Amino acid sequence: MDSIPLVLVHGWKSHPGIWRRLIERVNIPTEKIWLFDYSDLHESTISQIAHQLKSFLHEKRKVTGYTGPVDIICHSMGGYVTRYYVEVIDGGKREENVRQLIEIGVPNQGSSMAEIFNDPKYGPHVIQILSGEFVPKKYEPEKDVNVQGLRIKSRETFQIRKAGIRPDIRYRNILSANRTGDPAFFPSFEGRTWVLGHDETWRKTWLGDGVIPHYDSYLPGTEFDLIPCNPETMLDEPYQYCHILLPKNSEVIRLVIRYVENPTIPSSEKFPEHH
Repeated sequence: MDSIPLVLVHGWKSHPGIWRRLIERVNIPTEKIWLFDYSDLHESTISQIAHQLKSFLHEKRKVTGYTGPVDIICHSMGGYVTRYYVEVIDGGKREENVRQLIEIGVPNQGSSMAEIFNDPKYGPHVIQILSGEFVPKKYEPEKDVNVQGLRIKSRETFQIRKAGIRPDIRYRNILSANRTGDPAFFPSFEGRTWVLGHDETWRKTWLGDGVIPHYDSYLPGTEFDLIPCNPETMLDEPYQYCHILLPKNSEVIRLVIRYVENPTIPSSEKFPEHH
């Protein structure tokens, strides 16, 4: 069977290089791996980046003459941008032909981390802890249009929720959790993940990847896999399962390849229809 193009969309303050291991292992010709790079668009809004993704895909289709479906693999903010494109911008027309949207640690409900950066009480402390590791030194969230768009209470999150998922796309989520409660999983937060609950209070949970809690990734009625499948896998290098390293994680790569090669097989679990 002829393989369909694989579109790879990296995350916040990242770059297409994070997909190198996946590209080496997936059995797809190089010309069918389409790398979307928005690493220089950190002063663009979510909507602007989503329009760039649209132009990128239209151009790729024009150059290759390909009109069939694509699989989109996305990490973190890359998934949020992709959903903004296919659901908000293209939701009515459905011009973009997407077979599967495979999301790795994506804040489908908006990001608790983006929200806490802007929290007057917790924000400065969290930014200080992550400075130089996950956020730039002297980071000012109010000037970061990417992060403002990713917030739970942002206009963009409201638009994505209102648009809803597309029935013509198969959605899959890959989520990581600290299943052994090891602080080395994400040392900055003692192995846990900040989450903003329904009651507007801040908590730390083991059910997250250090940056994105499962609560943020929840997408009603869609499929997901929870990794590590076997908690003992974490014992040697728990850090390999944290948010930043997920695109390079061998278990993530195995799952992605499995779904790209066998798009009809179900993921291991399904989100309930209601939060």
